[in-house]
Amino acid sequence: MKKPVVWIVIFLGMLFILSLLIAGIFSLSISSDLEGDGNVAVIAVEGMIASGEAGPFGTEYASSDSIVKLIEKADKDPQIKAILFRVNSGGGTAVASEEIVRAIKRTNKTTVAWIRDVGASGAYWVSSATDHIVASPMTITGSVGVIGSYIEFAGLLEKYNVTYRRLVAGKYKDIGSPLKEMTAEEELLLQTHLDTIYAYFLDDVMKNRNLTISEGFDQAQIMGGKDALDLGLIDELGGRYEAVAWIEKELNMTVELTPFERRVSLFDVLSGVMNEKSFYVGQGIGSAMLDKTRIVGSVSVLT
Repeated sequence: MKKPVVWIVIFLGMLFILSLLIAGIFSLSISSDLEGDGNVAVIAVEGMIASGEAGPFGTEYASSDSIVKLIEKADKDPQIKAILFRVNSGGGTAVASEEIVRAIKRTNKTTVAWIRDVGASGAYWVSSATDHIVASPMTITGSVGVIGSYIEFAGLLEKYNVTYRRLVAGKYKDIGSPLKEMTAEEELLLQTHLDTIYAYFLDDVMKNRNLTISEGFDQAQIMGGKDALDLGLIDELGGRYEAVAWIEKELNMTVELTPFERRVSLFDVLSGVMNEKSFYVGQGIGSAMLDKTRIVGSVSVLT
């Protein structure tokens, strides 16, 4: 009985060592991509914009924490003369978007937004804070608005004779719960909150772009690059070449791009693997019943 146990321990030990070696090689390959002697930092704003730190694995999203740190790092680097934001995002949470906007406004470097396929809503807000915006005629942009919609299941529950037993301490504690019908008072409260965020969002975009008239984009319209140019939402049609050319002309220098990305350590890689595996195990046991209920039971405000 002892021999099988010994072999199992040896096998697990060898597997662990192999994992360390693979993760180490992977970590080094990631880190090497971050080295560069350029004078213009390239920071990606890709995927949904959300707060928190992005891990090395899992769904790609634009972490406001990581992006803000990269902006601050570039701002302190005397070798970096400008920051080029590579934008490909449909927006995200209001707070995370504003955090990036504030960081861009704080930097002393020249900033340019290069919008690729999509730079809408919160991602456009981020772009509007830069000194110059370049987008393709086929880029989807605009969508200066706020959404807090959700699916309500109250009617479906009633149809199948399922009762929602409401137990709250605080009148509005379960506001936005999909398990009950929203009252007119609750709807007014949420709509007022959305309108407040929208007014702030629209006002800041207009200030960033030095616009006095919001007609044409004040109803959260999406548009292509050509229409955005006509309305003053972007400065130039083009892509990376045009963005680089503008920086060279503005700063009278030859641009050498260098990627600024969150440095992934060996510990990050290992913890990422463990967290991902733990997530799927835990999801199968309890998350489907608990975590998803919590997520659905709250209204997310997105820009």
